[in-house]
Amino acid sequence: MNQKNSLGLNLCFMDLDDPIELFDKWYDEAKKSEINDPNAIALATSNINNIPSVRMVLMKEFNEKGFVFYTNLNSQKSREIKENPNASMCFHWKSLLRQVRINGAIESVKDQQADQYYNSRGYESRIGAWASKQSTVLNNRNELLDTISKFKEKFKDKDNVPRPSHWSGWNLIPNSIEFWLDGENRIHERLKYQKDVQGKWIKSLLSP
Repeated sequence: MNQKNSLGLNLCFMDLDDPIELFDKWYDEAKKSEINDPNAIALATSNINNIPSVRMVLMKEFNEKGFVFYTNLNSQKSREIKENPNASMCFHWKSLLRQVRINGAIESVKDQQADQYYNSRGYESRIGAWASKQSTVLNNRNELLDTISKFKEKFKDKDNVPRPSHWSGWNLIPNSIEFWLDGENRIHERLKYQKDVQGKWIKSLLSP
């Protein structure tokens, strides 16, 4: 028998006033069932002319302050964020038949936070952050591989590879979070949390 919460939704939506708490529980379930990268998100940004673009990135941290990912600050996504900080994320956990959509404004993380995550990465990934001029045109693949070799020569000490100034993190501060569950005959279940002017989360059901 399909148990329901107080709103008439599947019990997996629970009865929580804080969407971050609900996300944490859904994310724990996704980590158990998704074969690859339960932290993968489709990140949608748009430039100053409101031309959108979307790509997959990996969320590395989340809490009540937002959802964090890391990237080259000269990449297309970063350039667009600098022009227009409004963005959207979407998690799709196919194994659970669930989605989570998050809208909000993006701000940069503090240097200390970026340093801490950067230093937790493997040596090859840290070198890659130096070598890749993300989103720029390559003449050929060997051009990149040669640059990687040069930075390996420069940073031979694997325990001492500083974070490049052009590489850091972005934090999406949510103003709305929607939880979606697949339903029979496309009668899906949707629960949206929206912040009001006082910063309080307000829940509402959405029609599929």
